[in-house]
Amino acid sequence: DIIDTWLKNKNEISQNKLLSKKINKGYKCLFFGPPGTGKTLSATLLGKKNNLDVYRVDLSQVVSKYIGETEKNLGSIFDIAENKNWILFFDEAESLFSKRTAVSDAKDKFANQETAYLLQRVESYNGLIILATNLKPNIDLAFSRRLQSVIHYAIPNSKQRKILWRNALNGLAEISEKEIDKIAKSYEISGGSIKNVIQFAWLKSKSKNIRVTLENIMIGIRRELSKDGKSF
Repeated sequence: DIIDTWLKNKNEISQNKLLSKKINKGYKCLFFGPPGTGKTLSATLLGKKNNLDVYRVDLSQVVSKYIGETEKNLGSIFDIAENKNWILFFDEAESLFSKRTAVSDAKDKFANQETAYLLQRVESYNGLIILATNLKPNIDLAFSRRLQSVIHYAIPNSKQRKILWRNALNGLAEISEKEIDKIAKSYEISGGSIKNVIQFAWLKSKSKNIRVTLENIMIGIRRELSKDGKSF
């Protein structure tokens, strides 16, 4: 709600001399939690609700092994984003915003320079920046101090999982309410993982030209749990 309110009132902040002295023109926030808990979806919905484009920074295209290239790539993104009023969304942010290290060689020195440059551009950006990570402790303290909101995305509880399962299975499978309740209580998985289970179960059933079965759903759950090293 706070982020949404800032987006709706940011023009008033920038145009009012008193407010612009007392309130940051830009807004920075961190979404952290396990994969599949809705971090990317939240960023997308914030953009949609406020009629703003969300630009997902593709780190594979930004980070370079060549000295100075990463800063150059980041600079281009920030320059364009400032003109277009984009919401900047850094997924897997820990790879760019990670803790600076003690300088032991040239590689560490240049990595710290990249972090310092990024810090400066983040600080001066007048729009919304969203950092998303599974690993909150790895975010550099200098970035953490500049965050206006830090939001934890937890694995949904059993009641929430029941709703997610019911919605996911609606129209695809005839699974009893009792079985849905049992699955929701027994397996702590995220909304993203539930979506993966449904996709697997549908494809598995489609290959046999039958409706989605409870058996294939259970196989899908086992697959998802094994990804995180959890037992079925």
